[in-house]
Amino acid sequence: MEKAVKIVVLENEVQARVLESALKERGIPHMIRSYHDSAYDGLFQVSKGWGCVEAPRKYKKRILDILKDLETGDGTGSVKA
Repeated sequence: MEKAVKIVVLENEVQARVLESALKERGIPHMIRSYHDSAYDGLFQVSKGWGCVEAPRKYKKRILDILKDLETGDGTGSVKA
């Protein structure tokens, strides 16, 4: 995988799992990183968000479009694999 960059901050674990499933389904290389740190008992997740998606920069628009479709429940099928 080419160098990954932070694409978007995720709000919670449910959002992370749903997006991860959609990205895997479309064959988009990515990594989901949680900001949880047991030493601080999840303190960073309160201030920074649950975690983030990292992926090659060239997939940024596709990932953001997929996330938008998932959040709006757009069933038009406008997101292409």
